[in-house]
Amino acid sequence: MIALLPRRIAGLALTLLVVSLLIFAVMDMLPGDPASVMLGTSAAPETLAALRHELGLEQPLLLRYLAWLAGVFRGDLGQSYTYGVPVAGLIIERLAVTLPLALMAIALSIAIAIPLGVLAASRRGGVIDAVASVFSQVSIAVPAFWVALLLIILFSTTLGIMPAGGFPGWSAGVWPSLKALIMPSVALALPQAGVLTRVTRSAVLDTMHEDFTRTAKAKGLSASRVLWCHSVPNAMIPILTILGLQFTFLVAGAVLVENVFNLPGLGRLAFQALSQRDIVVMQDVVLFFAALVIVMNFIVDLSYLAIDPRLRKGM
Repeated sequence: MIALLPRRIAGLALTLLVVSLLIFAVMDMLPGDPASVMLGTSAAPETLAALRHELGLEQPLLLRYLAWLAGVFRGDLGQSYTYGVPVAGLIIERLAVTLPLALMAIALSIAIAIPLGVLAASRRGGVIDAVASVFSQVSIAVPAFWVALLLIILFSTTLGIMPAGGFPGWSAGVWPSLKALIMPSVALALPQAGVLTRVTRSAVLDTMHEDFTRTAKAKGLSASRVLWCHSVPNAMIPILTILGLQFTFLVAGAVLVENVFNLPGLGRLAFQALSQRDIVVMQDVVLFFAALVIVMNFIVDLSYLAIDPRLRKGM
């Protein structure tokens, strides 16, 4: 497995390079002059010229791309026109909210979906299977932002036991910060748990009919041991695939939920950059999201090799 790492890392680096080129080219092909887009049509010519010089728009496209790429390698993502601060600092600041939120949501999704999916597969056609089916359909069909609004009405407006929104900052203490993320993480986790429940049930059902499962049963192992020690571990590849996709979605796609709860996360930063026409921030945030997806896929691919020795044969 270690011998495969250089080739995988080279592929990862090449993919990131191609993606960065595509992002930069697409941003450059947006209609209108970037400086005019950021400042508006009523901006004075002197202001436009100053911003064009600041953004380096007088230089050829290739030189601007290489300068941006060199800045990315140095950790210098440029200066936000709207906020007047380095974009790298903005991303790190917002990631301190989004990353714990995504981790809480994915942990809650796993805690609900995997036991429910495994039990539904082991009791196919029974009550638990029916409950899992209803839960999956309802949680997938209901939008996360609608769940967020219901949680606010119930736990904040009616019961008054949870904050309705906002984030106090980690300097205010761990518990106040985590408390502010509980309802957003639940709103994000429920739809993902519905998808993961279906995938878990289907994957476990497939492994329950494999030869190794029948062999384990023939050896006299108990049904629960066959299920948890043989069927579930061999069903992990599709489950890990979905988990990797869900984590990247929770980091990059939580725009609506972050806006509902007024959380200063990465999704909200991307939305604000788009509405404020801050192209520098948009470009860097999109690159970060793309890099996150690529790196997560790389980690998931390596996990396949770790949990299934058959995939390492012939590589």
